[in-house]
Amino acid sequence: MKMSQKPQETALSKCPGCEEPLEPGDLFCGACGYDLSAVPEPPRDRPTIAMAAPAENGAASAARTPAEHPAAVRFDAPGGSGGPAGSGRSGGPGDFELAAPGAVPGTGPGAAQEATSGAAPAAAPPAGASAPAPDPRTPAAELSATTPAGTKLCVACRAGRVDTDGYCENCGHAQPRERDHMEQELESVAVVSDRGLRHHRNEDSFAVSTTALPDGSPAVVAIVCDGVSSASRPDEASAAAASAANETLLESLSRGTHPQQAMHEAIVAAAESVNSLAQEPGRAMEHDLHRHQNAPACTLVGAVMAGGLLVVGWVGDSRVYWVPDDRSNPPARLTEDDSWAAQMVAAGLMNEAEAYADERAHAITGWLGADAYELEPHTASFKPDRPGLVVVCTDGLWNYAESAAEMAAAVPADAHLRPLHGAQVLVGHALDGGGHDNVTVALLPFAVPPQGAGSACDDT
Repeated sequence: MKMSQKPQETALSKCPGCEEPLEPGDLFCGACGYDLSAVPEPPRDRPTIAMAAPAENGAASAARTPAEHPAAVRFDAPGGSGGPAGSGRSGGPGDFELAAPGAVPGTGPGAAQEATSGAAPAAAPPAGASAPAPDPRTPAAELSATTPAGTKLCVACRAGRVDTDGYCENCGHAQPRERDHMEQELESVAVVSDRGLRHHRNEDSFAVSTTALPDGSPAVVAIVCDGVSSASRPDEASAAAASAANETLLESLSRGTHPQQAMHEAIVAAAESVNSLAQEPGRAMEHDLHRHQNAPACTLVGAVMAGGLLVVGWVGDSRVYWVPDDRSNPPARLTEDDSWAAQMVAAGLMNEAEAYADERAHAITGWLGADAYELEPHTASFKPDRPGLVVVCTDGLWNYAESAAEMAAAVPADAHLRPLHGAQVLVGHALDGGGHDNVTVALLPFAVPPQGAGSACDDT
């Protein structure tokens, strides 16, 4: 699919491909990816005449013109395909037959002859022609008996084969992808990622892991990346960044590198990994024809719990929040966005409410990618003096819980005991709010001894 140079607002209320609701200005369906910039004119019904009428003396009739035999009329609705003559059933969901007044379907000499001698077998399709899709009304048990082993059937119509591009050959419905919804839980961290309700794919990625420091104490890592949708191959960019950052952190922490330095090195490694995607010849054009061919890009945010420290690092507008287990203590946001709105607030040109109400609010000023202005990894180190929950998330979540107080209110009270359930609840909160973006959230319960030694913070 290719995006038109001058986007045109569509007057459609539902997607022609999957009938999902649309909003004015949508160029693609968020559910199935249907290209709305070139919606074809609805086809006109073309009535045809069925040719299964009886001839004289009970013999099966030959083909006749409509004037000679108007006994039954079959309308091929848009998308329908007629079944073989004399089959007694329509060939697709849009086909249906209307008997002429006074006629009884399935009766008459011709029908009797067909019942005794059997219908003539349908002719095989010409060489090189694709076989027709099964009737979607066929029970699943019958389909499984007639479908070749290994064939993947559409989850929507249960009839069409799924092509290599992930779409049904029969109804065009986009099939669920492996990345549409992902969950992972380790002993000290859990993460959930979801495609959301509007995007046609999940462009977020994550990596969570645990390792041991040289002294044997545990270290927990969570990396969350958000692909820049206006860039080429954002899903690949986020996956490459998350993997590279995680591998670098595990290697650095295990050899004794300070967690804050390790986080800085991880962000640099992630940027190099995303930069390398832009150097792959031919990939940009073949992967996303409807996007401008700028370099793959993503944001990154991460958290490390090691040696009693909480270290966070980021580039872009994904965030980390701190939610104390004791909700009488105030929550906090631990990161500052690389965004237009944040710059306006920092410069004193707008207050936060005014800046984030502007349509330019979410335009990012920092990201990972070959066309980034300059890589400026941000890191911060904290030493909490009380137990709490670390929330690492993309803007697909914090758009619906922006302030620290709103995020704390959305986090279940028992999330520090059931982090996976807590992450599931937060993703549900975003979906209930509209799910306009991909949603990814990792939860890391942070435990400290009762005799905590105070707190400190060092930003770079």
